Amino acid sequence: MKTLIWICFIASFGAILFGFFTEYEYSQKTIGFGVIGLFFVVFPLFSYYRWKDKKVEDYMLTKENIDKMRENQRKSKY
Repeated sequence: MKTLIWICFIASFGAILFGFFTEYEYSQKTIGFGVIGLFFVVFPLFSYYRWKDKKVEDYMLTKENIDKMRENQRKSKY
């Protein structure tokens, strides 16, 4: 998965750079496809790869988590 993300990132970034530094008829479209590739392919794949084994409940503001944060703040003050 990590290699696929790197390959897609390099291809998208390469398309953007290719569109900037060459002057041909479709250079604007090449830049656009590179940006679309970054935001609709690379970023979701990266997000899934980084969050796939995490528990979402640990990052939500629930009553228990708020109490834990307050307790940790009290401990750090003293």
